[in-house]
Amino acid sequence: MDNSTLEHVRGVWERAKDASAIYRLVLSGVEIVGATHGHFQARLKLTADHVNSRGTIHGAVSAAIIDWAGGMAIATRGFEKTGASVDIHVTYLSTAMVGETLDISADADRVGKTMAFTTIRISKVVDGEVGPLVSKGSHTKFLPITKEHQKPRTETA
Repeated sequence: MDNSTLEHVRGVWERAKDASAIYRLVLSGVEIVGATHGHFQARLKLTADHVNSRGTIHGAVSAAIIDWAGGMAIATRGFEKTGASVDIHVTYLSTAMVGETLDISADADRVGKTMAFTTIRISKVVDGEVGPLVSKGSHTKFLPITKEHQKPRTETA
């Protein structure tokens, strides 16, 4: 595991989380467990704040997680600012309930000068291992052309 990438992503999240009420609500208990160049992983235990009237994960929560995780995947490439959403697709495959833990895995498939494309998977954790998919999605973001975006942090081996 690349500790410098992990620490960078955790720092990006620490600096950004208080700027969004929805992230404070939905992601207050999220734990970032891994980050390498182009890949991000987190865990989140579901609470009553995450579910719909049927007691299962709300679709809007899955969409918010996909939005957030796509940005964190971009942060693994060294970016401080992860852009603005252009397109988000969510496919709902299963469900999860209060007390269950989700594994959130995101990949930065392509990060260019002005656009970034990510793929996200949200799965249940079963017996400590990544289990069945709950939802999956793709997230496209516009990256503003700034000096910090033109020269991302370089990876060290």
